[in-house]
Amino acid sequence: MAKVLISDKLSAQAVDIFKKNGLTVDIKTDLKPDELKAIIGEYDALAIRSNTKVTAEIIAAAKNLKVVGRAGIGVDNVDIPAATAAGVVVMNTPFGNSITTAEHAIAMMFALAREIPAANSSTQAGKWEKNRFMGVELTAKTLGIIGCGNIGAIVADRALGLKMRVVAFDPFLTSERAKDLGVEKVELDALLAQADFITLHTPLNDKTRNILNAAAFAKCKKGVRIINCARGGLIVEADLKAALDSGQVAGAALDVFEVEPAKEHALFGNDKLVATPHLGASTTEAQENVAVQVAEQISDFLLNGAVVNAVNAPSVSKEDAGKLKPYLDLAQMLGGFAGQITETGLKSVAIEYSGDAAKLNTRPLTATLLTALLAPQLASINAVNAALIAKERNIAVSEIKRDRSNDYPNLITLSISTEQKDHEFKGTVFGGVTPRLVRIEGIPIEASLGRTVLFVRNLDKPGFIGRVGTVLAEAGINIASFNLGRTGAQESAICLIDVDQAIPAATLDKIAALPNVVLARVLQF
Repeated sequence: MAKVLISDKLSAQAVDIFKKNGLTVDIKTDLKPDELKAIIGEYDALAIRSNTKVTAEIIAAAKNLKVVGRAGIGVDNVDIPAATAAGVVVMNTPFGNSITTAEHAIAMMFALAREIPAANSSTQAGKWEKNRFMGVELTAKTLGIIGCGNIGAIVADRALGLKMRVVAFDPFLTSERAKDLGVEKVELDALLAQADFITLHTPLNDKTRNILNAAAFAKCKKGVRIINCARGGLIVEADLKAALDSGQVAGAALDVFEVEPAKEHALFGNDKLVATPHLGASTTEAQENVAVQVAEQISDFLLNGAVVNAVNAPSVSKEDAGKLKPYLDLAQMLGGFAGQITETGLKSVAIEYSGDAAKLNTRPLTATLLTALLAPQLASINAVNAALIAKERNIAVSEIKRDRSNDYPNLITLSISTEQKDHEFKGTVFGGVTPRLVRIEGIPIEASLGRTVLFVRNLDKPGFIGRVGTVLAEAGINIASFNLGRTGAQESAICLIDVDQAIPAATLDKIAALPNVVLARVLQF
């Protein structure tokens, strides 16, 4: 039974989901790093929020860990490269708190426009400074959205409802998507120059860190207002303070800070600042949603192999997992076969999906095939880190899709180039159920592979089958199936012999020494 550790506070409903799925659950919150490191090796899954720091050291100690589930969007508290290298899937829940975070950004924008926090403090102090708090309308103003993904798109929708003009900078935003959202796609400098309000909704990474700095503020309209409900570190806080002091920026509303908890800060005490303690996802609905989603995602992964909202692995829905199963078996067979008979270093791998196979979600298939292909050389490889390891080893990987296959309704072709020669292997799924190899090195064959398979390359000469059968019989090895293929009479041939027992090295040597045998190898699947 798989074990799940919940190391941050999650709702009781999430715990119930784990238990209803038959998983063992331990709840141990507020663990110190050394305490987490000492116990993490016991668990298959780790469910977290933002408090737990899943460092490379923690991952190295997590020998059984298969998945980390983050109840929320940001995964900057997880060492993604270390998790990927260790083959640990990292999932988040990008949609559970999207509305809540977007609404908080809109609320911050209103508070900023009408100076509500400062006016509230003044009024409750009995000052009644009506003329002091002269705000601005949102109607007809331009809102610049940096990062127009899920949350940014919701903010855009709400802003358009307020009759604002919306411009967006996002390298991944297509023109068609921008048109559907009703926003204008612009470059960053154009957004800075046009926006009356700027709101950030982008992850924190090397490309977005410090995206708003002194140079950016200088390009803005004088009196621009800044909202950040995304991640601390997107804004250079010292530069923001200088821009507020100079009047270049009229106000800022921050829900996130570079260092949290932000109990002391150079910006605090400034009437131009609206600050909240990372409340973007803090609604009853959002907390429940992300907790339930992460529990469902982890459960589906452990029980069904479904991969949803993973940041470092191909996604496979619960429904797709069933459809993909025979093709995943075929990918495993092709990669495993090629990997076990390849003797020299790989230079490139090309995978072609044809016919019905091309209509599938092929990313998991490619990951599975690469894993099986490289597994004979690397014991720690899996579908999560296979692409990374291939890249690190300078193995070029390409994927091709074709609408139809001339010979079969579906076909997967694996072509590999090594330091010595090129190889090609083809396989299909018969009847949508049974995976079979159909061509090896240009030789046609139809074979379903069992656990232990004897692969022999030979010259097609009379008496070969009988001699091989005799050697196996003398060793007490039973043949489950015998599959033959050849280019023509008296020419190159191969055979795949599925056997019920292990083949000792001495028996393999006898087969390799038979007349006309070019190669003999035992393959395990």
